[in-house]
Amino acid sequence: MNKGFTLLELLIVIAILAILASAAAVVLNPGEILRKGRDSSRVTDLNSIRTAINYYIANTSSPVLGSNSSVGCTDQTTGYTYTHIANAGVFIGGTTSSASTTRTVAGAGWIPVALSSLTGGSPLVAWPVDPSGATATSASRYYAYLCNNANATFTVFADMESSTYARGGSGDVESTDGGNIATVYEMGTAFLAASTTANFYSSE
Repeated sequence: MNKGFTLLELLIVIAILAILASAAAVVLNPGEILRKGRDSSRVTDLNSIRTAINYYIANTSSPVLGSNSSVGCTDQTTGYTYTHIANAGVFIGGTTSSASTTRTVAGAGWIPVALSSLTGGSPLVAWPVDPSGATATSASRYYAYLCNNANATFTVFADMESSTYARGGSGDVESTDGGNIATVYEMGTAFLAASTTANFYSSE
């Protein structure tokens, strides 16, 4: 005669499975895995932006990265005015624009560099945006851009969110990127003094 499981045995098995599932969740830390994935995208995006702008500068006789009086560019020695985008909108002087407009590479995007003017076309289809999906002007995750038009230099910034990629982590990119700000990831051809932007993101 076959004997089935008793209620007590089933409860014990369920309890053991619950403990194992909890232990796996702690070890794997799915939240951190997602944060690392977004940070990996941030690193890739900023490198793509840097490569595209450098290509534009190298292949344009008079490159225009913006100007002190136009959207998206400021003198990097002061560094207090910059453009940034939080997924669905770019915030410039309190104005929010649609993502489709601000991601354009025709010169009117959140990075006002006309990649589409290059012979052979733009190396990017659209300017990347932070993968966090934040849309509020107070968002702490966004990409930011600074430039000095006269010197044809620029910097793009992102704030890492995982303990791995952030400052002090095993894959720290913020304090090892060659820039002067140890708490954000910087890519470009000229970097701001650390004291200038100590609260670069927290000020938002």
